Amino acid sequence: MPCKNRTSNMIIKLDIQDRFISFEFHKMTCGSPIDGETGFQQYCQGKNIFEILNFNFSDLISALHLQEEEQQYILYLEWDALRASLAAFFGIQKDGIDSERCLITSVKHDEDGITISEIILPPQDLPELASSPA
Repeated sequence: MPCKNRTSNMIIKLDIQDRFISFEFHKMTCGSPIDGETGFQQYCQGKNIFEILNFNFSDLISALHLQEEEQQYILYLEWDALRASLAAFFGIQKDGIDSERCLITSVKHDEDGITISEIILPPQDLPELASSPA
């Protein structure tokens, strides 16, 4: 039975120019990774934080060719958590991004860039998902 607590943690890696490298996203209660193999992480690689903050969820569904509701749901969780985490770390206020549900637990700076660890409370609202073709 899957755990019901949707509180999660995210570890984000950025290069020294604040371009996205990678993230790890896990449920807090069971440590289970949140990964629907959506392609979102690869889509973000090399992009700067402002590009990522401006991603539109519906556009991502199309760009990543996600037709299954489960993949769209996982994409939403990834997209929402990454944007909230980046906004919280950089102190950016943006409509539609709830950065107040993020708690930064550690930040590591080195010659390769920044590693940010955060605890993230679940989103208050979930998106409408596109139905799979019949």
